[in-house]
Amino acid sequence: MHFSIPETETRAGDGGAAYVAYNIHVNGVLHCRVRYSQLLGLHEQLRKEYGANVVPAFPPKKIFTLTPAEVEQRREQLEKYMQAVRQDPTLGGSEIFNSFLRKAQQETQQIPTEEVVLEVLLSNGQKVKVTILTSDQTEDVLEAVASKLDLPDDLVGYFSLFLVRETKDGAFSFVRKLQEFELPYVSVTSLHNPEFRIILRKSYWDSSYDDDVMEHRVGLNLLYAQTVSDIERGWILVNKEQHRQLKSLQEKVSKKEFIRLAQTLKYYGYLKFDPCITDFPEKGCHVVVSAGNNELNFQVRLPNEQIKEGSFKVTRMRCWRVTSSVPMSNGPSGSSPGKSEVKLELAFEYLMSKDRLQWVTITSPQAIMLSICLQSMVDELMVKKSGGSIRKMFRRRVNGALRRSDSQQAVKSPPLLSKLTSVSLRGISHSSSANDVAANDFHGNYAFEGIGDEDL
Repeated sequence: MHFSIPETETRAGDGGAAYVAYNIHVNGVLHCRVRYSQLLGLHEQLRKEYGANVVPAFPPKKIFTLTPAEVEQRREQLEKYMQAVRQDPTLGGSEIFNSFLRKAQQETQQIPTEEVVLEVLLSNGQKVKVTILTSDQTEDVLEAVASKLDLPDDLVGYFSLFLVRETKDGAFSFVRKLQEFELPYVSVTSLHNPEFRIILRKSYWDSSYDDDVMEHRVGLNLLYAQTVSDIERGWILVNKEQHRQLKSLQEKVSKKEFIRLAQTLKYYGYLKFDPCITDFPEKGCHVVVSAGNNELNFQVRLPNEQIKEGSFKVTRMRCWRVTSSVPMSNGPSGSSPGKSEVKLELAFEYLMSKDRLQWVTITSPQAIMLSICLQSMVDELMVKKSGGSIRKMFRRRVNGALRRSDSQQAVKSPPLLSKLTSVSLRGISHSSSANDVAANDFHGNYAFEGIGDEDL
């Protein structure tokens, strides 16, 4: 997730006195509006819980009213502070930090805590209506949907909630995976656009985990519905004979056999993105990117209209970043992700051959979702590498409190795996030049080193 504070506002307080408000954007969209004193309170809580040697330095208080130059300096310092906290595996995943952001999001959008009905879509278009509180976090909503569907507790972690945008032809464009620091009801309603919906979809990449999901009737039904949907929308390639076999299995309601056959097809389990632009193999090429099987697949249309296909393995990506070529301010609350004024790019440094690294850039409004996919592939690979289980990768409630399970801790543990979460999504706040990005804005993919040459 990319945290930025691209702008400040002068607002009137309760007593009429003016104060500076800092607009915190997550992935280019306004998440919340906070005062310096609120961020200082967060900092003091983190220091008390984790110690001064763990928490980054906080911009100091000033006795006198700040000049415009000092306001801008403080904005930059607070932005760096928020990014540093979020990128720290302990601080960024802490309940102190996440609950602060959830509360601030709700206060900014001025949505009171009350019971509401939220509509969540399944892959086949079926609507699941759950009664939740507006203040319920992502995990609460996911568990409410799972409960409504009778999905067993030990399978909940195999699924996630995604924010999608419904296109005119009924297809879905994936915006992002909903995170622990946001309130799904507030996130979707604050966009003020009925095209934005929340959808339930499996959240893992390795198809061998399908066996776990298919053990239970509801898991099987969800996986079957997603597979049928992916085939219908052309995400999975099917020839005439395979289509005939699938149709026969559908008529027999042989869901497991249907999925087993689908697993053998090209692009099974991939997430397909909207057409966009890449600089590989040359600048200005149109490309359709799909993420799956621990790779990004490119179907590139060259300037001579020839179509070429190739894949980039996540284990050969030394590092990646998401940048914005204009200020990441999408205007007032309610502005939509992916508007033309925010040009997002995903760039990754790829090991083309034993001694040759090359940067490859994708220009797409879905750059952040692409980065989320890469990160989750790396997390999954490293859990398997460390002998962990995906069943235990997810957060669980213990006496009302949230904690990460042992294998999730293993993903974050030093000395090697802790670097996984440091892949940053750094926006270039006021520049269109990649040369203006400081050296510490590049963060390594330690699966590149950790997985080893034999896997490259």
